[in-house]
Amino acid sequence: MAFRPLQARAPAALLREARPLRAIFNHAQRLAHLQRLLETQLQPAARAHCHVASWREGTLLLVVTDGHWATRLRYQQRRLQRQLVEFKEFANLTRLLFKVQPPTIHGAAVGHSRDLSSAAAETLNETAEGISDPKLRAALERLAAHGRPRDC
Repeated sequence: MAFRPLQARAPAALLREARPLRAIFNHAQRLAHLQRLLETQLQPAARAHCHVASWREGTLLLVVTDGHWATRLRYQQRRLQRQLVEFKEFANLTRLLFKVQPPTIHGAAVGHSRDLSSAAAETLNETAEGISDPKLRAALERLAAHGRPRDC
């Protein structure tokens, strides 16, 4: 029994035929349009840090990358709301909400990348020599092993 993959279909055909997919696509387009309108009213430095998350029942939820930008935008909230209400898309805007959500980091796992200097490693080794507790001594020696080699 051989596996036969389904024939690939054009994206336009999928959007015409699959209602849930079409609804998701339309929602994404609407959010992108609202994002463009928002960016026209934001300071250039804030544009990369503020994104439209949702728009429903007069409430615009904005996701901000960190607390610093959220605070700055909260100070400008009234001005921003007045300017956005002028657009027909935001005609019934009654409230702006800000949610802090740091960007996700893709790639290698984030860990401690600080280097231990050779002087610090030597100090740890000297300290370990004077310790009588075998577990603490072994822990200090393992830590000292992370020191940079002398030829660096």
